[in-house]
Formats: sequence, structure tokens, C-alpha cells
Amino acid sequence: MAQKVSEVMTPVPVAVEPQASLVEAAEQMRQHGIGDVLVTEGESLRGLVTDRDIVVRAVAAGLDMSTTTVSEVCSAELITVAPADDADAAVRLMREHAIRRVPVVDGDRPVGVVSIGDMAIQRDTRSVLSDISAQPPTT
Repeated sequence: MAQKVSEVMTPVPVAVEPQASLVEAAEQMRQHGIGDVLVTEGESLRGLVTDRDIVVRAVAAGLDMSTTTVSEVCSAELITVAPADDADAAVRLMREHAIRRVPVVDGDRPVGVVSIGDMAIQRDTRSVLSDISAQPPTT
């Protein structure tokens, strides 16, 4: 039987409001040992900001991290999946769009994130990516 996204995703995603500063987003990433936070307005998904977004779109551009908001650098055009979707469909979307993380939504309310690391842990426990992804975060 095919795995569902809900079986492989990381539940309870970390989120910030669009007006949060990049410093706030980075602090959340550090605190939770993750490389991305969702951008939500109320309970609705509005975007995704990654550690790479912060470096490439803000630091490299010389933006002020304490005054630049996540809405200024986040990806707002998102590919999403639902918890009941087939996990293979999520993998296909990651490949097609060359993305590492896909928000999991119920309607437009985020309920999780599925990443290539999550997939590696579930599907190829002997891979290097699985080993790395299974390790506790370093701070």
C-alpha cells in the first residue's frame, strides 16, 4: 500500500507572520534546528523562507536583517500537497520543480512540511542523506 504524505511529513510546522524580521525567522530556525519556516497570515499559508533565501536574497544583497521582513524575501509561489496525497506524488513534485521542501496543507492551513530528508529517512535508511537527516540539529 502506498505511503501517504501524512506518514512521512514533519508535523506542526514552525511559522512566522509576514512582517517578522529575517532575524526573527533565523532565530526560529536556530531554535528548532531547521532550515525553513513557513510564512503564515492567521492560519493561512502565505510563503516559505529558507536559510538559503536569507543568505542569497538578503545577506548577499546587503539588506538589513533586523528591518527586512520575511515577506520581502520568501517564496510566495508555492507547490503544496495535502496530508492524504500519495508520498510518491510529493517526490515527483520535488523533482519536477527542483525543490527540497513542500508545505503540507489542509485547505490553505499548513499542517506540516515534507522534505527530501523526511523521504530519505522513510525510504532509504542506509543513505547518507538519511543518516544526516536523522541526526539531532547542531546549534
